[in-house]
Amino acid sequence: MGLRYNNRKWKESMRLRLDYNNMMTDFVGKEGFTKKEIRENMNLIDTAFNLVQLKRGKGMMGWTELPYNQDEVVADMISTAKEVRKNCDYFVVLGIGGSALGPMAVFQALCHMHHNELPKSKRRAPKFYVEDNVDPERMQALFDVIVPEKTVFNIITKSGATSETMAQYLIIMNMLKEKLGDAAADHIIATTSETKGNLIKIAKAENLKTFYIPDGVGGRFSELSPVGLFPAAVLGIDIKEMLAGAAYMDKICANEKVFKNPALLLATFQYLSMKRGKNISVMMPYADGLKLMADWYCQLWAESLGKANDLSGNKVYCGQTPVKALGVTDQHSQVQLYTEGPFDKVTTFIAVDDYRTVFEISKGCEDIPDVAFLGGHTMNELIQAERTATEYALMVAKRLNHTIYLPVINPFTIGELLFLLEMQTAYAGEMLRINTYDQPGVEGGKQATYALLGKKGYDDKREELKNAPQKREDFII
Repeated sequence: MGLRYNNRKWKESMRLRLDYNNMMTDFVGKEGFTKKEIRENMNLIDTAFNLVQLKRGKGMMGWTELPYNQDEVVADMISTAKEVRKNCDYFVVLGIGGSALGPMAVFQALCHMHHNELPKSKRRAPKFYVEDNVDPERMQALFDVIVPEKTVFNIITKSGATSETMAQYLIIMNMLKEKLGDAAADHIIATTSETKGNLIKIAKAENLKTFYIPDGVGGRFSELSPVGLFPAAVLGIDIKEMLAGAAYMDKICANEKVFKNPALLLATFQYLSMKRGKNISVMMPYADGLKLMADWYCQLWAESLGKANDLSGNKVYCGQTPVKALGVTDQHSQVQLYTEGPFDKVTTFIAVDDYRTVFEISKGCEDIPDVAFLGGHTMNELIQAERTATEYALMVAKRLNHTIYLPVINPFTIGELLFLLEMQTAYAGEMLRINTYDQPGVEGGKQATYALLGKKGYDDKREELKNAPQKREDFII
C-alpha cells in the first residue's frame, strides 16, 4: 500500500486554507485593507519574497531545506526511536525555548491528550515529559514520577552552553552514574551541533548517541530537525509525513503572487498592521490539540521580529507582541478585551474542519430551554458554532482577524502549519529590514546570570552588577 502523502489528490485534500475576509475593508471598514493598498506595496512584497528565495539554505536559513535533506538521519531517528520504545518506559526531553516548545506542541497535537495516563498497551510509546525550566520543585517532581533506570533522556542544546539545560544534564548524568555506572550513557541521547560547542565534546567523551542540529538552523526554527523529529519518532509519530507536509507548504509558498502565497500574504497583513500601530498578534486555535502550537508561535514571532535595530543600524524598536489564547476557553477570559478594548490587535484563528472524533450531546433537561437546546447536537457543532460566533463578533466590532483552516489534525497538516508560520516570519523580517535570526536582547540576561554564578570571563559584568542602583526599601511594601 502506497504512502498517502505521495498521493496528489490526498495531499490536495489536506491543504491548509487561509480565510482573510475579516482583514479587508469590505468586512471591517477603515480598520481593514483593500487589494489596491496591498498592490501599492508590491515593491516591498516582491523584495521580501525575492530575498527569502535568494537566501534559502544559506546562513541561518538552513531550516528551509529541512523537508528535503534529511533522508539518512530520518532513517537513523526512526531506528533509534524504535529501540527507545522497546527498552524504556519514560522519555524525557531536557531543553528550553525552541528545544522544548516544538516537541511539546507536536506531542500535544498528534498524541492522545492523556497520553501519559494511558496503559502502556494503548500508548505504545514511553510516557513523555519535557523539562524546560530550572524550578527545583519541578525537577524533584519529575523524579517522583519516573524510574531513571527505565528512562531515556534527550538533552537538546545546539551550543551546549545553555545554562538551564546543562544544569539539568549535570544532575541527570550524576544520578545515572550513581545508579548505573558505565551504563549511564545508554540512557542519554544528545541533540547538538556536530562541529562546535560544549555538548558535542561531552557526547564524544561520554560516548553518547548523538543527533546533529544543522549549523544554519536556529532554535526557534528547529522543530523539523532532529530537535523535534526525534522526540516525535519516539512517540510513534510519522515524521516522514510531517516533512512531506512541510515540503508541500513550501511549494505553495514558492508562488511569487501574493494572493496565491498564504505565508507572504499573512506577512504583508501583519507588516501593514504594525505600521498602523497594531502591535499585538493573538493566536487562538479552536482545538485543544493545537493549544501549545500557540506557545511555539509566540517564541517564533517574538524572538524573530522584536529588534531594536534594522539592518542599517537604525533604531526601529519593531515587532509585535504575540499572545496565546485557546478557543473556546478564552472566550470567557480574553475575548471581552479583543472586541471592546484598543484597536491594537490582529487575531489569527486556527480552525479544524474535521475533529478526530465525534461526540454527541445527550438530550435532557427538557423543562429548561437554556439547556435543552443543546441536546441532539454534537460537541463538534458546538465548538464550530463558538468559533464562527467569535469571528463574527470581532468582525462586527471592526477588529482585524483571519482564520487558518486545517482539514484535520495529522502529521501532514502539522508539518504544513509549522512551515507556513516559519515562512510568514521570514517574509515579515525582510519587510521590516531586520535580522530575523539573531536575539541580541537575550544575551544581556544570560551574561548577568553567568556573572552572578561566578562564571570565568565575566568579571566586568559582575562589577557592573555590584554597581547597579540599590533597591530602596521604601519602594517595597
